Amino acid sequence: MDIAFSRLESEAVKFVLSGSHPAFANSLRRSMIGEVPKLAIEDVMIYDNSSALFDEMLAHRLGLIPLKTNLSDYKKKSECSCGGKGCPSCEAVYTLSVEGPGLVKSSDLIPQNPDAAPVSPNIPIVKLEEGQKVVLEAHAEINIGLEHAKWQSTLACGYKAYPVVKIDDRCDACGRCVEECPRNVLKLGKKSAEVVDGKLEACSMCRLCEKACLASGNEKSAIHIEPDNTRFVFVVESDGSMAVKDIILYGLSNLKGKSDSLVDVLTNISGAI
Repeated sequence: MDIAFSRLESEAVKFVLSGSHPAFANSLRRSMIGEVPKLAIEDVMIYDNSSALFDEMLAHRLGLIPLKTNLSDYKKKSECSCGGKGCPSCEAVYTLSVEGPGLVKSSDLIPQNPDAAPVSPNIPIVKLEEGQKVVLEAHAEINIGLEHAKWQSTLACGYKAYPVVKIDDRCDACGRCVEECPRNVLKLGKKSAEVVDGKLEACSMCRLCEKACLASGNEKSAIHIEPDNTRFVFVVESDGSMAVKDIILYGLSNLKGKSDSLVDVLTNISGAI
C-alpha cells in the first residue's frame, strides 16, 4: 500500500492511495470523518440573552464554531482523572459578553486557553440591536463525529476510483469525444484522441466520451473508461481545527488499532475452539 500526495497544504490535501481495496478506502474515509477527536462547545451557561435568538439556538450556533484543537492538551472526559466533572485537562472554557448594537462574532468568544481559540475570528453568531445584550460562559470538550457533526474535523472527505482511459487503434481523431468531455481531460493528437498530461485524475468517469464515439456511427466505442479498484484519489479538507495531515494520521492509527483488536479477538476465539 502506498500514498502519493499531489497537493499538501495545512487545511487541504489530495493524494492517491495505491495497492488498496474499496473496503479499506471507505473505512479510511469513515475513520477520518467520524473518529478523529476534536474540541467543540457542549455546555453553555447563559446569564443574559436579550437577542432575537432563543437560548437553544444561540447554544447550537456556538457548538458549530470550529475550535483549534491540540490533542496533546486535552483528553476525553471519560478518560480524565477528574471522572468527567470537568477540569483544564478535559475542558476548555470561554466567556462572551457583548452589548448592541453590533454583530457578535467568534472573536468575541474569549478562551481561557489561547491555543483553543476559534479557528476564524469572523464567524457571525448573532446581530444585536440597541439595548440588547448577550452574556454567557461556554465549555468545550473532546469527542468524535460519530457523536455529533460538530465534532467532525473535516469539511470535505471523499474518494473515487482512479480512472483508466484506454484509446484503441479504431480512433479516427474525429474530435467528438474531446468536445463532449466536461473536464477537458482529452485532446486531439496526430492520429487519435489523447489524455492531456496531468489531467487524468480530473476524469469523473461520466463516459460521455464513449457515447460521443458511438454517436459518430461506430459499432463499438474506440475509447474505454474504467475504474482501477486498487487505486483511489482522495480529497480531504479540514475545518481548521487541526492540520489535515494529523487527521489522516489519526484516521490511519484508529484503523490500525481496530484491526489489531480484531486480530486479538479472532486469535482468542480460534484458540478456544
